[in-house]
Amino acid sequence: MFKRLLFSFVSMISFASFISAQDNLPNVKIKSVKKGKEVEFSSIATECKDTVLIVSFFATWCIPCASELDNINEVYKDKQKEKPFKFIAVAIDDSRTSQRVKPFINGKGWTFDVYLDINSDLKRAFEVNDIPHILIIKNNKVVYQHTGYVAGGEDELFEKVKTL
Repeated sequence: MFKRLLFSFVSMISFASFISAQDNLPNVKIKSVKKGKEVEFSSIATECKDTVLIVSFFATWCIPCASELDNINEVYKDKQKEKPFKFIAVAIDDSRTSQRVKPFINGKGWTFDVYLDINSDLKRAFEVNDIPHILIIKNNKVVYQHTGYVAGGEDELFEKVKTL
């Protein structure tokens, strides 16, 4: 009887910690392309407080990724006036191609913050398998995800942000 009770208690605690762990964002370090400093991803999300954080995973070699981010950049400032949000892009280029990221984004003229996830730690933490991949985070919880891009998809993304 005691063993059964103990097993039930341990199981309940394990399940509770599993559930609460799902609510926390990963403490994975990513590197700012502009500033060159490493930051914990969770701190970026925490800074947003009640504001929506949009995270776009991309790579320099991904044509749909570049198209999506170009189109987002075109309307970024105007959409922020409608409903404030923070947008960041996370490059998953590996150590062989990561040196291309800064010249790539400078050539594109993107105005949002871009980070490097060279070892794909953040990508793995969010179980991102395909790019482009968008996450919307509010109050430190992922509230929406989308993979792939078709022209006009950014309009759907910003409509979703308005509802949050």
